Amino acid sequence: MTTSGKFHRHPTNKVIHWVCVPLIMWSALGMVWAASPVAACVVIAALMAFYLWLSIPLALGMVAVIALMVWPLAALGSRVLLVSVAVFVVAWIGQFVGHLIEGRKPAFLEDVRSLLVGPAWLLADLYRRLGIRY
Repeated sequence: MTTSGKFHRHPTNKVIHWVCVPLIMWSALGMVWAASPVAACVVIAALMAFYLWLSIPLALGMVAVIALMVWPLAALGSRVLLVSVAVFVVAWIGQFVGHLIEGRKPAFLEDVRSLLVGPAWLLADLYRRLGIRY
């Protein structure tokens, strides 16, 4: 069983992850965007290299996901940092609540790569449900 499979069995925890993982990614990207949109583009390029290394179909899906995340960051203007920090805090609280319900500590406490893989893990789950090979 994969690491994420060990840590994400409870249905409520799974739902919380479906909401909070994208929000954490979006808000982290938003905090970088607030510092510098150019730095955010560098982070996005690094993420895309990582996702390409994992799987070309997953990387293509993540291009769409990240594009959907960037649009509201640009639209928020000067409020991007405040909103991103607030969403980041609330989403992490949600993650820890989910793991309390699960009765297991978060996977990233054992393997920090889980933080990078989380969004692709959700996309892979969606691909499996849609019958898309990755």
